[in-house]
Amino acid sequence: MPAPDPIARPVLELMDGFRASKALFVAVSLGVFDRLHEGPQTAAELASRLDCAPHALERLLGFLASRALLEVDAHGIFRNRETATRFLRTDAEETLAGYILYSDRILYRLWGRLEDALHEGSNRWTQEFGSKDGIFDHFFSSDQDKETFLRGMHGLGLQSSPKAVAAFDLSRFRTLVDLGGGTGHLVTAACRRYEGLHGKVFDLPAVQPVAERYIREAGLSDRIDVLAGDFFSDALPEADLYAMGRILHDWSDEKVEILLRRVAERLPPGGGLLLCEQLLTPRKDGAPTALLQSLNMLICTEGRERSAAEYEKLLREAGFGEVRSAKLQAPVDVVLAVK
Repeated sequence: MPAPDPIARPVLELMDGFRASKALFVAVSLGVFDRLHEGPQTAAELASRLDCAPHALERLLGFLASRALLEVDAHGIFRNRETATRFLRTDAEETLAGYILYSDRILYRLWGRLEDALHEGSNRWTQEFGSKDGIFDHFFSSDQDKETFLRGMHGLGLQSSPKAVAAFDLSRFRTLVDLGGGTGHLVTAACRRYEGLHGKVFDLPAVQPVAERYIREAGLSDRIDVLAGDFFSDALPEADLYAMGRILHDWSDEKVEILLRRVAERLPPGGGLLLCEQLLTPRKDGAPTALLQSLNMLICTEGRERSAAEYEKLLREAGFGEVRSAKLQAPVDVVLAVK
């Protein structure tokens, strides 16, 4: 069979993209990588443990092996490769399984409504889930949903937070408050890098016990406090540096303006705000991940991804002076604004 026309390859890869995603989602949901971490197994042995048809599961395992997530020997015995061991086991320190499960159970369904979102210009929560509750009400509707979402955000954060806090010299700051800080991965990375820094995680009451557990496991309970509150309505904790990671892209320009003004009013002169978001180019092209994330915000929230210039405009209007941005080889980029 002749090889595909190279010009057609991007189209063919995009056509198959949803198949590959769903295969990964189901593998994590079934516990394939968890079971194989216990020991190498044949497709038949694993199928028995996962209540699957052996001939069907073998096809899934074969695909995972073709993507270098598993390896298989001449006897048909499968085992995890390093990527699966580090990122796809549910109990791995760096796991992305939480975000994968959230993508399967929530995003995969919402993306099926993309055409409607484009016509109407609004998210698809009510259409798909029959509920007017917002995205965060849905995430925190049960302890399991909350844990899955926060663990997913934690896994992504481990990929980006150490690079984000190293993008600019933050050593002059003494107290960092991460607004909507989730499990505290950004504050943890900052405190590990800057010895004189103390941190606070400020998030909704439902998040507080989860964040406290992660901070305790990181061995930083003496330097990081966890506070409960709503950054739209409650008084912000005192700090000379605030951070917001993957927060502003959830909200409309009007609500972003409210948040930025609240931060600017609370900061002392010379205080800073570190934003961790994916930055679009001025022409609104560039990295496909950032552009897909902006579409994701369309179907999930009222927000969008923005360019560095758009953030700078919003920040200056809120009262910030110096504004710098940096593109990172990470899931987010960074903007540092100083009052």
